[in-house]
Amino acid sequence: MDLLLLEKSLVALFVAIILAITISKLRGKKFKLPPGPIPVPVFGNWLQVGDDLNHRNLSDLAKKFGEILLLRMGQRNLVVISSPDLAKEVLHTQGVEFGSRTRNVVFDIFTGKGQDMVFTVYGEHWRKMRRIMTVPFFTNKVVQQYRFGWEAEMASVVEDVKNNPDAATTGIVLRKRLQRMMYNNMFRIMFDRRFDSDDDPLYIKLKALNGERSRLAQSFDYNYGDFIPILRPFLRGYLKICKEVKERRLQLFKDYFVDERKKLASTKSMTNEGLKCAIDHILDAQRKGEINEDNVLYIVENINVAAIETTLWSIEWGIAELVNHPEIQQKLRHELDTELGPGHQVTEPDTYKLPYLQAVVKETLRLRMAIPLLVPHMNLKEAKLGGYDVPAESKILVNAWWLANDPAKWKSPQEFRPERFLEEESHVEANGNDFRYLPFGVGRRSCPGIILALPILGISLGRLVQNFELLPPPGQSKIDTSEKGGQFSLHILKHSTIVAKPRSF
Repeated sequence: MDLLLLEKSLVALFVAIILAITISKLRGKKFKLPPGPIPVPVFGNWLQVGDDLNHRNLSDLAKKFGEILLLRMGQRNLVVISSPDLAKEVLHTQGVEFGSRTRNVVFDIFTGKGQDMVFTVYGEHWRKMRRIMTVPFFTNKVVQQYRFGWEAEMASVVEDVKNNPDAATTGIVLRKRLQRMMYNNMFRIMFDRRFDSDDDPLYIKLKALNGERSRLAQSFDYNYGDFIPILRPFLRGYLKICKEVKERRLQLFKDYFVDERKKLASTKSMTNEGLKCAIDHILDAQRKGEINEDNVLYIVENINVAAIETTLWSIEWGIAELVNHPEIQQKLRHELDTELGPGHQVTEPDTYKLPYLQAVVKETLRLRMAIPLLVPHMNLKEAKLGGYDVPAESKILVNAWWLANDPAKWKSPQEFRPERFLEEESHVEANGNDFRYLPFGVGRRSCPGIILALPILGISLGRLVQNFELLPPPGQSKIDTSEKGGQFSLHILKHSTIVAKPRSF
């Protein structure tokens, strides 16, 4: 059976080579394509640039080929944008033309071929999903309703760290406790639920399935089958695992959270005034026929992926940089003590009157951007960009990390220096008011989670610095900040052990 499959694949490969050469010649006369490495038939540039299309590798290619470049990865066209002006063109000026999402074989599985909000094409379904998700998740009213919960969760983290004897001596992996905090922050909003312990069986199962989903989706291991469809049969085992994980996750969301909330709603009247958490609003939209049950589950899937881990990565990066820069940590602590008074725990409203805390958050998001290539965009039809023709259904990668770390645009960008946002870059905000700095994107497909992420980051980093002196483990002068990148994610490679010595007030 394997020999027959191999024979068919080789025949298909030969036919594809002939077709690719013919199409290439025809297209060459029609299009003025962006520059890039010379492709070879069938494989394009895949053999030259490899699978690992991370932000740093794409930055190196941009230095060679320019601020707009084309990579032909098998049958897929990837257009890489590395300048603020072109980023503005893609995300704002031509936001409709480039407003769709490209998917791949794995994301098609996890999103039901775009039944969610994040990865659906630009159009009526996206507008409907965005509207339904905005009211219960992404408004100032939500922030004010749930910020007391975020503050309580962080207070619990502080208390648990103080009660852990290892924290002040050999150190602890703080990420583990912060992860439960982030799950509780978002599950309070979604389901009015929280997890009391790391040993909660449901929490363990949920965390494991989300982690496996992230590993499978972010891996570069399946690119060959995505780039070259005739090789897709060799992905059958990988895709089977993806389908199994997807089905188990959606079933868990349904059985333990969505259906439980439905039962609760059936016992009392759920008028608009009685809607208590986000899923109530979303289920109300389902009852009205605006969305179906699958859409409900994919909204839960999006929040589990996009809202929890990305914010957790940023908190973890912020802690690592503060540990490795004790002078910055001390300066932040001085601001907190001076402005709020020793022992007054920072709250969400306080974050707006703490400019250095805001600068630390901004600098963390600049240097260690959680989604350095943003979520990929796509043009459904042929388009013009930077004087070049962009073929229909091209994957558009905006290298937002490079925009924020280009030495031609920023002073000493390799340094972790929050002061830049109080001095030469004082006008720059995380909301995309400057196209050199787009940690949440900008325009129609920007990340609406900015309204939740910024205050949670401020509360988390602020309270840790207020209550502890954060240090590397004994015998180390710094902690390892090596990066681990995925299809478009960036997190710290090794979950750091941190010494947290309690302060006395």
